[in-house]
Amino acid sequence: MEKTLSFIGGGNMGGAILRAACRALPPDQVLLYDPDAEKAEALSAETGCALAPSGEAAVRSAKYVMLCVKPQIFDGVLSGLLPALKEGLAAGEDRTVASIAAGVTLSAIETLLGGVEVPLVRIMPNTPAAIGKGTLLVAAGRGAAGQRLEGLMQALAPCGLLVPVTEAQLDQGTAVSGCGPAYVCLFIEALADGGVEIGLPRAMAQELAAQTVLGAAAMVLESGQHPGALKDAVCSPGGSTIAGVAELEKRGFRAAAAQAVVRAWSRNQQLGK
Repeated sequence: MEKTLSFIGGGNMGGAILRAACRALPPDQVLLYDPDAEKAEALSAETGCALAPSGEAAVRSAKYVMLCVKPQIFDGVLSGLLPALKEGLAAGEDRTVASIAAGVTLSAIETLLGGVEVPLVRIMPNTPAAIGKGTLLVAAGRGAAGQRLEGLMQALAPCGLLVPVTEAQLDQGTAVSGCGPAYVCLFIEALADGGVEIGLPRAMAQELAAQTVLGAAAMVLESGQHPGALKDAVCSPGGSTIAGVAELEKRGFRAAAAQAVVRAWSRNQQLGK
């Protein structure tokens, strides 16, 4: 095994993690295989990572194998990698497989692997990992503990916050942190649209909206205060902020956001079947 990390799949999420890994490791220690050669070559040119000619070659070459493919094709991809995994197991190689496929459980992966008892990890990342501001939920499966898990987490540390969780918490947390960037970007876009409607230039409105979300999030994390308390601190009696909050409440803003999480979790459960 010449490499530290091999990525099978370089899509939005896989590419985000790969970019971060190339900041933690020498890029030549990171290997990528994606059937879309153009996409793979672009990522290699951007990050300096090496390219593998096939998925099996990528598996044979690295200590940690990151399966970054969609749940709908996961079974077929893993089946194609089984010969290489079996060879490594027979040769006594210490190889760990990590999956980011939403809804595909550790038990389902074990079933697909059959008798190939490699250490397993499930990771649920989000796209801000590409800029080191991500959240990665990490659930260790069979055989993945101690130095194996520690080595993987060190390689992925530049992604942002890594949170060890149970598998049940992983599927639940994904509906918040994994899907959440889309919800937050939708909110930023809506704030900016409101600013444009009242006369702000688009670029200014978007910058104000994004920086405001960034600052508010930092206050929640750094102050330790409840978001409701921070909200109340801005809402002066009879002021403009409370008027805006009342409008959001009237239109079901909080209920809609909460139900988005519930619906995303439900979909995660469906994807795993």
